[in-house]
Amino acid sequence: MSKKVIFQPSKSVVAQIAQLPDMDIEEIKSLWRKVYRNEPPTHIRTFLERRLAYRLQEQEFRRSHQTEADKNDRRIAAIMQTGKKPLRDRYPQPIPGTVLSRLYRDEEYRVTVTHDGQYEFEGRIYKSLSVIAREITGTQWSGPLFFGLRKEVYKSKTKGRKG
Repeated sequence: MSKKVIFQPSKSVVAQIAQLPDMDIEEIKSLWRKVYRNEPPTHIRTFLERRLAYRLQEQEFRRSHQTEADKNDRRIAAIMQTGKKPLRDRYPQPIPGTVLSRLYRDEEYRVTVTHDGQYEFEGRIYKSLSVIAREITGTQWSGPLFFGLRKEVYKSKTKGRKG
């Protein structure tokens, strides 16, 4: 006789997924109906378990990272509307913990990317690399360009002309 498993959404996602193999097929199908709001498409247990595990993680991510999900929804809508990717999204963002360094006038400057996408420089937190570059140089700079995250996209109008 199998032990009845009671699915508890209040448990962590890892705990919920870990209990899937202990559930009988009827419990799996019942959970499917609750999570997907429709009938299971198959009776194949591994298929159902894998899709349920994915959906449970997806729902948890959406709950815990709602602002990121909303930001992604806005980006997608903008791309769909204009057909172009916004300039700031065309270049990859450095991952948290990355240390950016730049040698400027014989002095090395280091900036660390924080867990929330900001930048730590000389014990202070900044939202923008450009502000840090301006502080270092005293002039207006593109921070990503200054720290080598982007290449300069300058093309001379006279380049290639003879004359």
